[in-house]
Amino acid sequence: MGIVRFALRFPHTFYVVAALILFLGVVTIARIRTAQIGHYERSTFMKMIKTQGVSIPHLGFGTFRMPGGESQPVVESAIALGFRHIDTAAMYENETAVGAALAASGVKREELFVTTKVWHDQLSPDALHRAFDVSRGKLGLDYVDLYMIHWPNRDMDMAATLEALMALRQRGLTRAIGVCNFNLPMIRRAVEEIGAPIASHQVEYHPFLSQAPMLAYLRSKAIPLTAYAPLAQGRAVNDATLAAVGSKHGATAAQVAIAWLLDQHGVIAIPKAARPESQKANLDALGIRLDDEDRAAIATLPKDQRFVRPPFAPEWDAAV
Repeated sequence: MGIVRFALRFPHTFYVVAALILFLGVVTIARIRTAQIGHYERSTFMKMIKTQGVSIPHLGFGTFRMPGGESQPVVESAIALGFRHIDTAAMYENETAVGAALAASGVKREELFVTTKVWHDQLSPDALHRAFDVSRGKLGLDYVDLYMIHWPNRDMDMAATLEALMALRQRGLTRAIGVCNFNLPMIRRAVEEIGAPIASHQVEYHPFLSQAPMLAYLRSKAIPLTAYAPLAQGRAVNDATLAAVGSKHGATAAQVAIAWLLDQHGVIAIPKAARPESQKANLDALGIRLDDEDRAAIATLPKDQRFVRPPFAPEWDAAV
């Protein structure tokens, strides 16, 4: 009633005050929205994929072939632009530089998701734990978010290796564990026989390589697939089909390749990019919405093009 009496007695003053309050409210909302947009447009586009007690941003930043100190300014730029999921590995020889970039970013540790990996010649339990300590020390972190087997070893004791990973998780040194480059029989054994809480399986995946059987299995177990080499080691950049889809959306062929991956349920992509403008372009792929016509066009591309074939790779098409 007091407000009503004030409004009746001093109508002009009441309207001025009311208008001022409304204006301040609008400004505050605008500032909040601007902060959200400047911080990765998380509220609009970024999905977090929940798995085994962690939440992984479905667009990450890869650091393969960025050795030594040259990767520090690159990772600093990526974080400044909004990337929060950073993927590295002992084999990349850049963990120290990545750690320096994380420290220099000023971003709270809990807002970052950091993945690193153990190389295939360090898979005995003792060797794995030593390798982990070295990686964590180089990164300068109390814990990592995801620790993965980089490649399987034909002679490894899979159960012992995964139990060593699980021990790190139980001690709180890694929040989650995962594997890379397992074939279908291997991932089935890890999940169904050994019972490892696999938070993600990282494999080569792009518009020129089908991972349909693997995706079907992983989805049945609620395990996300992390796609490395999402641009097919640069080949997607100049593909005519992807470029034609991109012209429809005002996007590049590379952006379409990333958007195609992110369009799929349970898929995480970790493209790498050295230049800030390319990093931003990759982030902008989050805003592309493909339609059925786009998906049909991309489906016509060859799906048997595997470009990562080291001599120690498993038999990819091994029978289950």
